[in-house]
Amino acid sequence: RRRGPGRPRTRPLHLIADKGYSTNKIRTYLRRRRIPHTIPERRDQLATRTRRGWRRCGFNREIYRRRNVVERCFNHLKRFRGLATRYEKLAAHYRAVVTIASLILWLNQDPQNTP
Repeated sequence: RRRGPGRPRTRPLHLIADKGYSTNKIRTYLRRRRIPHTIPERRDQLATRTRRGWRRCGFNREIYRRRNVVERCFNHLKRFRGLATRYEKLAAHYRAVVTIASLILWLNQDPQNTP
């Protein structure tokens, strides 16, 4: 259940994506919905923008570095074959497998690498 009055949040606070999602259609959609985003531009888009005299899209490197943590977590979780191929069809079972895999990763972490 949701605490407090009002509808639940339907838009993210900030979207971080890689260069594969750097299209005008996606950026326009995000601007229209007022979703702040950090998406690096591809080289061909940068060349087109400079040739046409358009300004570059805003890009914050500090925010984009957070994406690396999430990607590394996904890569660690993909070591579990059943999780990567999604053998479990029920959502509750799949969530249990994700929880177990996360616990195994957490218990096996190197104490030297903890922040």
